[in-house]
Amino acid sequence: MNRYDGIIFDVDGTIWDSTPTVTEAWNRALSNAGYSERVTADRLKGLFGLPMDDIIHDILPDSDRKERDEVGALCYKYEHEYVSEKGAKVYEGLGEALSILSERYPLFVVSNCQAGYIELMLEKTGFGKYFKDHVCPGDTNLLKAENILLIAERNGLKNPIYVGDTHMDEEACVKAGVPIVFASYGFGKVEKPDFIIDSPMDLVKVFGFED
Repeated sequence: MNRYDGIIFDVDGTIWDSTPTVTEAWNRALSNAGYSERVTADRLKGLFGLPMDDIIHDILPDSDRKERDEVGALCYKYEHEYVSEKGAKVYEGLGEALSILSERYPLFVVSNCQAGYIELMLEKTGFGKYFKDHVCPGDTNLLKAENILLIAERNGLKNPIYVGDTHMDEEACVKAGVPIVFASYGFGKVEKPDFIIDSPMDLVKVFGFED
């Protein structure tokens, strides 16, 4: 495994599960914006990983771009408030795995989220000490594949690997030309993963700490 020179992590469904809290926040946003539509945590799990505009379009299929921008901004506002207050469920063993992995590999985060969300996750979990860099579309206006390449370029990575949990992650990895570790405990499916983990601590074995 030492041929890899960096490990890049997704957030939702890989590091933590914020969907119950985000569901509350988004339903409040939809209600305050005057919409009768509501979302469930299970539905959001199937949508996370998509660009925000696509998520809002799925929830409000008849909306135009201006409406989606307005609703998205309100969702972001309440989401930040709710997650700041309530946090989210960190997957068991993730902190221990990061502590071990960071001894040998530089760690990074790339997620299709709004600006400030990764920083909030790092603050609430205390995981900021393990990660060297992070990026999202809210920072760059680029989607996941391009942001994976950006992280690699600005950190001098030649052979990074990505840890994610959905087919959208897999598609981004294919476009970026990087392998993927499928976190099967997360939200979705990956068709042809390079590695599969059933829990965060399985990463320790994948990356050669336990032979």
